[in-house]
Amino acid sequence: MVIRDEKYLWQHLGITSEGGTVHLHDVALFKQQVDDIVDTLILGQDVSMVRSCRWILWEVSRQLGIYPASIYHLYKERSRKNSLTTFTVPAINLRTLTYLEACAIFKVAQKYNAGAFIFEIAQSEIVYTAQHPQEYTAVILAAAIKEDYRGPIFMQADHTQVSAKQYYADADRQISVLKEAITEAVAAGFYNIDIDSSTLVDLRTPNTMQQQRLNFSVCAALTQFIRHIQPKGIMITIGGEIGEVGGKNSSPEELEAFMQGYSDALNGCEGISKISIQTGTTHGGVVLPDGSIAKVNIDFETIRSLSQLARVQYALGGCVQHGASTLPHEAFHKFPAHGCCEVHLATQFQNIVYEYLPIPLKEKMYAWIQESCRSEKKPEQTEEQFIYTARKKALGPFKKDIHAVSRDLKRKIYSVLETEFDFLFNQLNIHDTRTVVDAVTPLVMVVRDKESFFREEKEFGLAEGAD
Repeated sequence: MVIRDEKYLWQHLGITSEGGTVHLHDVALFKQQVDDIVDTLILGQDVSMVRSCRWILWEVSRQLGIYPASIYHLYKERSRKNSLTTFTVPAINLRTLTYLEACAIFKVAQKYNAGAFIFEIAQSEIVYTAQHPQEYTAVILAAAIKEDYRGPIFMQADHTQVSAKQYYADADRQISVLKEAITEAVAAGFYNIDIDSSTLVDLRTPNTMQQQRLNFSVCAALTQFIRHIQPKGIMITIGGEIGEVGGKNSSPEELEAFMQGYSDALNGCEGISKISIQTGTTHGGVVLPDGSIAKVNIDFETIRSLSQLARVQYALGGCVQHGASTLPHEAFHKFPAHGCCEVHLATQFQNIVYEYLPIPLKEKMYAWIQESCRSEKKPEQTEEQFIYTARKKALGPFKKDIHAVSRDLKRKIYSVLETEFDFLFNQLNIHDTRTVVDAVTPLVMVVRDKESFFREEKEFGLAEGAD
């Protein structure tokens, strides 16, 4: 139910407002109304009401001990202790039915006492899924409240990616755009930022340091900017990237060149906590002519050797694997076995939702893709390949239609997603990580004034990139 009368918020949700602060009086009553608050966030037409709901969720979460946090301290501990290299942190991109998916994640996390997992969204996803960082955070917090989850929640800006084309046309403008995106993300509680300047790696030059120069220079500049704007008491987790996903596999020489140049450029500033590498995957997987996904051979030995180098030589948490959600199930246990620090997962969850959408709605979405995305079809692609690669673009235009599907269908999708997350959490070995996460993560409740939720939001039209 969409809440249309603001008086309803204060009369039926067990909360009051005084002096610009929300006071929670009845936890059970508020929890009963969380579904309606999310309906209002997604389906509501009244912008003021939507922003009020975001503010309320932020305030109520703080009072319940739910708070966005940085995974920095866990990764620092990981660099020092081999006992913390036995699990791989899943970083999960939620593109559609975000509340439903987040509820399933928190339910599984509660079951396994898991705390080492990340919710993330890439710049490109913000655009094509129509999920602004403020909305994304609010929906995740709502899911935590619904599932009685407490403690730190890790929100991540995935692929804060440099467009090489735009950078070479106007470097200052491109950096300015990225800084605006970072500022918006941090304001929304994203205290984990992945910088992807690997698009600037120039493999045409024979010297590895020269190949990585623009990459580490831009990454260092953005790192310094993040340190300047991070909230008091929070050390934002920053990730770098040495190999663009879909390119050649990364090497120790590339990691060493990047870290040497990056460290010099930082001028003493605290740097990255993890490094993304290329090991043989592509975003969304390799689509075969019939629309199915080809099996990919990941170079796990590269993950093992570079993660070891990153931890021992540079005090990083280890290496990050992108483009992994569509891998065969039998591959996932290999990530923790080979010391992978973090693995990014997205497309498979989107595929599950698509599989269960009502046929009439799916037909409308595919018709929209044919009309609106036709120019993106590559000459060598079959229709099946084109639809599969482009269908993520329909999630934003049809976000409300998807959210409004029947409760019975949502329960069915929830059940399938719960099974998938259960499998992944087990394979990645993150059960009982809640204990160490709570022990090493500082409890910093960032206070935001009500007005910050009512400011105009930036419109993003940035680079591609998501798993």
